[in-house]
Amino acid sequence: MNKKSVFRLFKGQAQPATRIFVRGLLVQASIGVHPHEHEETQPVIIDIELDMGDMPLPEDDRLHETLDYAIVSEKAEEIALEAHVQLVETLAGRIADWALSADPRVQACAVRIAKPQALLKADAAGVEVIRRR
Repeated sequence: MNKKSVFRLFKGQAQPATRIFVRGLLVQASIGVHPHEHEETQPVIIDIELDMGDMPLPEDDRLHETLDYAIVSEKAEEIALEAHVQLVETLAGRIADWALSADPRVQACAVRIAKPQALLKADAAGVEVIRRR
C-alpha cells in the first residue's frame, strides 16, 4: 500500500482517526491456479490497513487498549498457510473477513496481496480488497 490511506476513496466521509497497519508481510504460500503453483509455495506480500474509526488512543499505555498489530500479522500468515488457495482475491477476502469479525472497533479493512513472481515483466501482480461494515 502506498503511504496514503486507501480509505481516502470513501468520498464524503471523514478520514479515520486511527489506522492500524501491517505492510510488507512476506509469506511463502501455496497459491495459484496453474499446475506448477500447486507443486511449490511462492512468496506473497501482504499489506493490511484497518480503519479503527474514532477508537480512543490508549490512556494507560497498555496493549489491551488497542488492536495488537502482531496479532493481525500472525492471523494473516495463519490464513495464508491454511491450505492451497487458487486466487489472491480469495486470500485477501478471507483476511479482510477475519479482521472485520475479530474486533468490533474495526470499521473498514484494506488487504493487498502481491505475487512478486507472477509476471516476468512486472515487479508484482495482485489485488486489493476493501471491505467495511
